[in-house]
Amino acid sequence: QVQLVESGGGLVQAGDSLRLSCAASGRTFNAMGWFRQAPGKEREFVGKISMSGGSTYYAESAKGRFTISRDNAQNTVYLQMNNLKPEDTAVYYCAAGRTVPAYYSGYGAYDYWGQGTQVTVSS
Repeated sequence: QVQLVESGGGLVQAGDSLRLSCAASGRTFNAMGWFRQAPGKEREFVGKISMSGGSTYYAESAKGRFTISRDNAQNTVYLQMNNLKPEDTAVYYCAAGRTVPAYYSGYGAYDYWGQGTQVTVSS
């Protein structure tokens, strides 16, 4: 049984940093991604990482502040978020897929999703 378990969310102030983790179990994947959904908005792509080569791909809104990394031994990916802003407030989800294209910002190619973790940034 495949499970994705996210952790690391919380309430922080603007300018703070936060690191989210997503531990996958049950199988390995070719890529894992991070998405977020703010109240009343569509789910938004944040970034993704190839689990084999480690290459990353980010949304424009994430470039320069967010970094995705992986630990293949632990089958875990991380989302390091720096200089957080109130507009980063959302539920953050990790996702995993077996055949996710390299430069892909959609969510249809992902096979599994985590339960989400709340990130709230106060001003």
